[in-house]
Amino acid sequence: MERGDRVHTDGFAKWTRRFEEERERRRVQGDPDWRQGATLHPAVWAGIQRFQVGEDGDGANLVGKADEAGDGDYAQAVRLFVAEEQNHARLLARLLAAGGMPTLTGHWSDTVFVRLRRLMGLRMELLVLMIAEVVALRYYRALRDGTDDPLTSDVAGRILSDEQRHVPFHCERLHASLAELPRATRRPVMALWRLLLLAVSLVVAVDHGSALRQLSVGRLRFVADVVGSSRAVVSAVLVPRPDAWTSAG
Repeated sequence: MERGDRVHTDGFAKWTRRFEEERERRRVQGDPDWRQGATLHPAVWAGIQRFQVGEDGDGANLVGKADEAGDGDYAQAVRLFVAEEQNHARLLARLLAAGGMPTLTGHWSDTVFVRLRRLMGLRMELLVLMIAEVVALRYYRALRDGTDDPLTSDVAGRILSDEQRHVPFHCERLHASLAELPRATRRPVMALWRLLLLAVSLVVAVDHGSALRQLSVGRLRFVADVVGSSRAVVSAVLVPRPDAWTSAG
């Protein structure tokens, strides 16, 4: 286990409360009206299918590492985070069904991310997970704003709202974890993280190029927006002000 995995930090009880409050808000709000159906370009449907696979999962590996970190409040917040991700998968599956589209059983990109996340301890898991979260922020914003289908915009907006809370949550934990590393190594770690984010955003832009065009977001603009948002993420991880991070949503 990484030395930084056993960091006891204060303040994660507030994240548990936020996740619980959001869970109650969703319960009161209820689901979108699936009966209205959804009509989208085939390329956009294909992109939603791939992201649905990425949202789907039991999160057992992350939960196990959070338990080992020794902070009960953090471990509980992680469980609530995983539940939100599972709800995203459910919403996307229902959206696909509303459009008469099937879900996928798997996708190579999700397989690669899962294997990378499981290579090492909690720090590596979160660094890789954060790449997916930052990319997802830009994708769901494009999906919310780039289609005139009301149901799709509704679903994307709900997921985007959750993701905008997830990033500062992970920033706070990564700040505590990187604080255990020698000071001279912290910025290089995050510089490498930004390079990997750039590489992943390029792959996503190519893989989802047709869908992004349909959503009025070109490949280069998508990559530039993702990489641009990473500056604030890095700042929030390196300094003890995670709430200073603001999304581009």
